[in-house]
Amino acid sequence: MLGNFCYSNPTKIYFGDNSLNYLNDELKNYGKVVMLIYGGGSIKKNGIYDKVIEILNKNNKTIVEDAGVMPNPTKEKLYEGAKIAKENKVDLILAVGGGSVIDYAKAVSVSAFCNSDPWEKYYLKMEDVDNKIIPVGCILTMAGTGSEMNGGAVITDPASHLKIGHVFKDNVFPKFSILNPTFTFTVPKYQMIAGIYDIMNHITEQYFSGQDDSTSDYIMEGLMRSLIRSSLIANENPLDYEARSNIMWIATWALNTFVGKGKPQDWNVHMIGQSIGGVTNATHGMTLSAISLAYYHYIMPYGLPQFVKFAKNVWNVDTTTKSDLEVASEGLNKMEKWMTQLGLVMNIHDLGVEESMFDSIVDGTFASDSGYKKLTREDVYNILKLSMK
Repeated sequence: MLGNFCYSNPTKIYFGDNSLNYLNDELKNYGKVVMLIYGGGSIKKNGIYDKVIEILNKNNKTIVEDAGVMPNPTKEKLYEGAKIAKENKVDLILAVGGGSVIDYAKAVSVSAFCNSDPWEKYYLKMEDVDNKIIPVGCILTMAGTGSEMNGGAVITDPASHLKIGHVFKDNVFPKFSILNPTFTFTVPKYQMIAGIYDIMNHITEQYFSGQDDSTSDYIMEGLMRSLIRSSLIANENPLDYEARSNIMWIATWALNTFVGKGKPQDWNVHMIGQSIGGVTNATHGMTLSAISLAYYHYIMPYGLPQFVKFAKNVWNVDTTTKSDLEVASEGLNKMEKWMTQLGLVMNIHDLGVEESMFDSIVDGTFASDSGYKKLTREDVYNILKLSMK
């Protein structure tokens, strides 16, 4: 296992179908004013909102609401939320929702007392936080992003078509996150499978890097095998508690910084996918599924041993009488079959991408140089062309 690293994760997790009860314990650690952040109102339809409000009232909290967080939170919405938090002297931000809501809550937490433009400071200049941070707690309602146990916060500027993620240090991680798998049962199937692929891609972004015998790879292979099994079960029966609980827990471990330790990490599928999202406003997980196979086939020759290992250990490809290239290709073909079975979007044209948009997508792609191939602008164009089919 190569590399030197420090691992720390300060987020406390409460997991299970009774986990919301622990919100009572956590609220005692914070002041009176709680800013409740949520999305388009689905938590009111499924009853989660009423349960949370009841607990907040029971603990004599003053509730300040910030609703209407969109799937790709905008910088304008961030300005609005930061203003609300500062003016109301918020003591705790409580995010109830999926990844976009939690990302937005973290962005608000660092922006409320920022003395300059937070979009410019944190997203264009990628500067560290040097001001007061409002603590964040989470109640997760959709599995996928892993935002409940990391410092990531993605914000979009519709005017410039830029969708940028800032991975903040652990002082921005949620202080606690409540994970009740039953809260994910009412998520529409399209969003469920998009979340499932987001999980898979979080793992492969870290897995497809490095060439050493890494303990992290063995952990990731186990997570991927579990995800594949549980995803197929949940796709047939979204109310299967065991499958949904496994998916929720895998999502958290896929991106809480643990499995990537000792790995260079790639993240180019995310970089291209986020740029596609900035141009089309498409669902995040679907931008990843639409670009992934083209990208992995494109870089496979440069990291062939790892793709062979992926095929053997994750997809059980029989290596008898086959070349390494044949084994690796069969692994990706089996992955494609699984993706198609789930019902994922498999090309970017189906997300509304036209070739006339390629320049904007390439301009908004902040390519990583830590994968098996350092991407040029021409490479990104080629991958986009392959992804149109």
